[in-house]
Amino acid sequence: MTKIVRSLAAAAAVATLASAAYAETTVRVAYDADPVSMDPHEQLSGGTLQLSHMVFDPLVRWTKDLQFEARLAESWEQIDDTTMRFKLKNGVKFHSGNMLTAKDVDWTFDRLKASDDFKGIFAPFTDVEVVDDMTFDLKTAEPYPLVLHTATYIFPMDSAFYTGTTDDGKDKSEIVKHGDSFASRNISGTGPFVVSEREQGVKVVFDRFGDYWDTETAGNVDKIILTPIKEDPTRVAALLSGDVDFIAPVPPTDLKRVGDADGVDLITMAGTRIITFQMNQNRVEAFKDPKVRLAIDYAVNNAGIVDRIMRGFGTVGAQASPAGYLGYNPEITPRFDLEKAKALMAEAGYADGFSITMMAPNNRYVNDDKIAQAVASMLSQINIKVDLQTMPKAQYWPKFDERAADMMMIGWHADTEDSANFHQFLSACPDEATGNGQYNSGAYCNSMADDLMNASNSETDPAARAEQLQKLEGILYDEAAFIPLHWQNLAWGSKSNMNSADIVNALNFPYFGDLVVQ
Repeated sequence: MTKIVRSLAAAAAVATLASAAYAETTVRVAYDADPVSMDPHEQLSGGTLQLSHMVFDPLVRWTKDLQFEARLAESWEQIDDTTMRFKLKNGVKFHSGNMLTAKDVDWTFDRLKASDDFKGIFAPFTDVEVVDDMTFDLKTAEPYPLVLHTATYIFPMDSAFYTGTTDDGKDKSEIVKHGDSFASRNISGTGPFVVSEREQGVKVVFDRFGDYWDTETAGNVDKIILTPIKEDPTRVAALLSGDVDFIAPVPPTDLKRVGDADGVDLITMAGTRIITFQMNQNRVEAFKDPKVRLAIDYAVNNAGIVDRIMRGFGTVGAQASPAGYLGYNPEITPRFDLEKAKALMAEAGYADGFSITMMAPNNRYVNDDKIAQAVASMLSQINIKVDLQTMPKAQYWPKFDERAADMMMIGWHADTEDSANFHQFLSACPDEATGNGQYNSGAYCNSMADDLMNASNSETDPAARAEQLQKLEGILYDEAAFIPLHWQNLAWGSKSNMNSADIVNALNFPYFGDLVVQ
């Protein structure tokens, strides 16, 4: 179906598109931010994975009901306790024209193991052994219950495309965190879309890949124009005025407005991303005292944040694992008691409080800047004076990696849809070699908690794993390892003719390659 592409009134960057007509199906998407890099291994983030599902393909992917669906791997079988054998689909072509083989998977696996952000996920894995051009074995050090879960994060890269040196002598395969590299600027995947134009912070244009392997999909979108619109009201106005076709997220304040609008669909879903604050024990001596951390947890009114700031569009949290995960412990409940918080501060010798710095993004999570302001205000009630700074996520993540503030916001969706993943990245003892604690800006460390995580990673009995992971959540709760706020619900807005409900999921990785516009 032919669609008319009009200018995006919300962003001057696309004003030149005014009244331009395309003889193809074009979808205009507005997110709150665009991907910070085109390197799929530079940053483990939702934006990176959204990009990967458009330009690359995983070996397997999650369905809407969280089952596994074959993608580049057409089949798999467990051939012994530590080996899963995969067979690749024949005839899959990269955007460069190169053909996919098992050697590309082997090359990609080695790069994942070298990535600061991804190596933690792949720590249980020892090797990819190539059997033939279309067959490889994915091996673990010991029995591991999450092999397929992790395979959803293997997006085979075009090894020939990324091998060699640039004109200035740099390795094309190098991973440069928050820097300039060949892989951050150039991309060749097997996915449904090719990146044809990119201007950081302004727009990314995706064109349908003519040689895409999945000829069975009903997806009929030829072009996607992704424009970042950070401001919630502007993003919603762009959808309601017809300047864009699909937006995410829809802020809680506009759920009713979007839901009531003619010609627009509001799509909502319960989420599993926990929003938290971490307290840096290396920067603030007081944060080493569990009583101080507990005082902060008691001072933060999680339910009030969900009620007033999130307008009820979230689930109050007291642990990382949401209901339905093996580690979810129903006995752990949110705590808010201002008098208890003051008493704990006095017991720890900090009745008069102290001053800290706090940082949070202002376009990564729903109402992230407002949440940070609320938490800062709540901490003032126990005499903790907060110097708060918020910033766009492109500037925030380098600051986060620097551990540039005493308290920092971090949201996390378990990459493997498993409880152990929360601890591995958010609260495990930081270990540069393994990648554990990669996003633990609080420097929290408890060897018993780590032992439980490690034990769960080799336990194949679900009941035994649940016991281990629930005990782990109990340790983190008792010691206030971090401040859990809520699980963030998901909301998308879309033109009614787009069948967008069919491509969204709880992971928030819309499968735009399957989108059917009527």
